[in-house]
Amino acid sequence: MKFIVSSTYLLKQLQVLGGVINNSNTLPILDNFLFELNNTALTVSASDLETTISATLKVESDNSGSVALPARLLLDTLKTFPEQPLTFIVEENNTVEISSNHGKYALAYANGSEFPKAVALEDPSSTTLTGDVLATAISKTIFAAGNDDLRPVMSGVFFQFSKNGLTFVSTDAHKLVKYRRDDVSANQEAEFIMPKKPLNLLKGILLGSEENVTIEYNDSNAKFSFDNTELVCRLIDGKYPNYEAVIPKENPNKLVIDRTQFLNSVRRVSIFSNKTTHQIRLKVAGAELNISAEDIDYSNKAEERLTCDYQGDDMQIGFNSRFLTEMINNLNSDEVQLEMSLPNRAGLLTPVDGLDEGEQITMLVMPVMLNN
Repeated sequence: MKFIVSSTYLLKQLQVLGGVINNSNTLPILDNFLFELNNTALTVSASDLETTISATLKVESDNSGSVALPARLLLDTLKTFPEQPLTFIVEENNTVEISSNHGKYALAYANGSEFPKAVALEDPSSTTLTGDVLATAISKTIFAAGNDDLRPVMSGVFFQFSKNGLTFVSTDAHKLVKYRRDDVSANQEAEFIMPKKPLNLLKGILLGSEENVTIEYNDSNAKFSFDNTELVCRLIDGKYPNYEAVIPKENPNKLVIDRTQFLNSVRRVSIFSNKTTHQIRLKVAGAELNISAEDIDYSNKAEERLTCDYQGDDMQIGFNSRFLTEMINNLNSDEVQLEMSLPNRAGLLTPVDGLDEGEQITMLVMPVMLNN
């Protein structure tokens, strides 16, 4: 088995695939990339058993065969090469020899047949959307997903597809994000929960991409195909909580404020907040928003006044500043709107501008009890 491939082209593909490999694997074979050669098409795969990602590369060859090569060693070697053709030859003595312009390198390989095969999806439904739309949906929601192993359903992003549009939801019980696209639809209703790791991989590959991505899914697995790449992953099993029930419908108090100003103010004031609760207090009256925080144990306190556009009753409400900062940070608008009903009910944060046609985003943040 022998093939010739450009060093930078191979490195670029392997760096994408390498993102799926865990630092410590229970199965030693998972520390490898699987190379499957079929004449000029070389398919390289990486897996952590839950997620398998593979890319097909064009190479010069008229052979076929498969070997598993150590991922870390191969990546470290490729990073040091300038652009040049590399020749890979599988030798009889269980090594693969790589020849460059300046030298030869031998790596021990494992048998390609030991590598776990990606799951074939039986009877899947499918939807197609642009890479950038998917990447945006992921980056707008993934930060709000939980990390609690006891509630695995909340540790992923909930995909809800219908003929009217696509909805992506994530929550960790303190904050919730619902991202919706009305300009893309699926041919049938479906819902599933995607784990974070494959989503982070997809986000990194697809941001800004105009390529179409085909998503195929059944009850247990999902497959994303685009360009020359395929990612197959196992879905999180379980029923997603009824998120619509938590989003308050009646919010008479509406506050509109410049996003950057609000973000910087919350960041500054929160430095003075209690280090365990991160509590900040928002007090709105007329066209003035007062943001304050206090750490009684250390006698630290701060307060800032901002002008805003407010309609509603005067009120005081407390939030965890970390959640608030994270949410404001994930919006791209010039102005944001915070809708509230009562100090003990969740606040809704939405962008006032900066959205694409057919795009909607709602962020919900739970208040914290103020100790007066």
